[in-house]
Amino acid sequence: MNQPAYILVMMTALIISIAIHEFAHAFVASRLGDDLPEREGRLTLNPLAHADPLGTLLLPFLGMLMSWGFFGWGKPVRTIPTNYTRRMSMRAGSALVAIAGPLSNLLLAIIAVFAMGGLWSAGLIGPGSPFLALLDAVFKLNIFLFMFNLLPLPPFDGGYVVSWLFGARADGFVRAVENAGMFGLMIAVLVGSRLIGPPARALIDGLSSASRAVF
Repeated sequence: MNQPAYILVMMTALIISIAIHEFAHAFVASRLGDDLPEREGRLTLNPLAHADPLGTLLLPFLGMLMSWGFFGWGKPVRTIPTNYTRRMSMRAGSALVAIAGPLSNLLLAIIAVFAMGGLWSAGLIGPGSPFLALLDAVFKLNIFLFMFNLLPLPPFDGGYVVSWLFGARADGFVRAVENAGMFGLMIAVLVGSRLIGPPARALIDGLSSASRAVF
């Protein structure tokens, strides 16, 4: 695949993945009783509602064009935890909203890899197929997004899960990471990228084997 085609496939996969990730946050927040995501137009699968001009479009494009690496993000979904149902704590509600994003990436990855297996087995796609390339990109990208967003550091979704699991005991840690600002975020990205590599590749291999076994 030449570079323009590769960039187009990867950008399409990223835009789709980010839209579903952010929609999942908005959907769960809405189900918990917060109408802010809907009022702000985030309760939709329309990629335009979730794309961040810098994080979804410019930086990933330049990263691939200049061989800097591939990394991106969407426009965060704003929620008001005090609007969540009183059937659970605000920390628990925030954790549910947060974990919905990574879980949506895992579900999308599973759908993509089994769709590849089924379509390949049926002879509907083959080597060189642009749709095969897109499904493969969606599969692998979403595994990495799933693992990356589970990092137990704010502003990653895993940070909210840590806050729920450890309660007030985690507040000092969360504030320290947030106070580190952009420098701290970049360190987290660099360290996290190395940490998630082996388990992400293992999960990719496992799901690929499961798909081949089924089809």
